[in-house]
Amino acid sequence: MTTTLHIKKGDQVRIIAGKDRGAEGKVIAVDSDAGRVVVEGVNRVKRHTKVVQQGGRGGSSGGIVTQEASVDASNVTLLVEVDGKKVPTRVGFRRDEVSKRRPDGSTYTAHRSVRIAKRTGEEI
Repeated sequence: MTTTLHIKKGDQVRIIAGKDRGAEGKVIAVDSDAGRVVVEGVNRVKRHTKVVQQGGRGGSSGGIVTQEASVDASNVTLLVEVDGKKVPTRVGFRRDEVSKRRPDGSTYTAHRSVRIAKRTGEEI
């Protein structure tokens, strides 16, 4: 079952719990099934990789690779810019009425869900 998260790929977030508390970064990936996000430069872990012997260009060298691991989505808060400063905010949703055009040229009204910052009321 897929759940809707308040965070999307590309958002600026701040870590609010855990060993990297206070760190800020951009969301690289979102796993909505597990409720986890990967944030750039946060929760760095070392992975030990094996040497793969394949003919030609397919071989990879082994060694220790440092990469980001995921953090729970509840441990991050979205940041919005207010007066040149990044401040945390909660996320709300608003339904906007929009007009759409059919292939035959006629128009009709529909609703579109948009994320809004609770602190400023502006669309994210």
